[in-house]
Amino acid sequence: MERVFVKPEVCIGCHLCAVWCAVAHSRSKNIIKAFLYEEPRPLPRVIVEERLPLTFALPCRHCAEPDCVFACISGALYKDRQTGRVVHDASRCVGCCSCVMACPYGCIILNNEEEEKKVLKCDLCAGLEFPYCVRHCPNGALVYGSTKGDCR
Repeated sequence: MERVFVKPEVCIGCHLCAVWCAVAHSRSKNIIKAFLYEEPRPLPRVIVEERLPLTFALPCRHCAEPDCVFACISGALYKDRQTGRVVHDASRCVGCCSCVMACPYGCIILNNEEEEKKVLKCDLCAGLEFPYCVRHCPNGALVYGSTKGDCR
């Protein structure tokens, strides 16, 4: 299972991972157009924690036994058996936030931009060649690769 690993010792807290995550989930995939012209503005699926002097990105860990999936009452979150990713189907999401409360890492956020409240989570840039957050991290604080076992 491939996922994003974080190296907090080299993170500078620039938030470019969040910026590029939003661009990856925009309609245009263009940084200028995404932030100046798209409505609603695309939101990142990665959170940057700042506990100075330490800063680090918090993308979804796509756990082997994800608490968020077990907590989801509508079946909007599920584990893809082929890729190992925890996938969010927004069309099934009822916005109950049980997954937000169940995630021990705080990697799922509520989208307050829409009329109907839905959650957002990292999808490892599904449908794109490589995660934007990893590609555009200036210090190499994010690494995309394989892991064995659970995230815990």
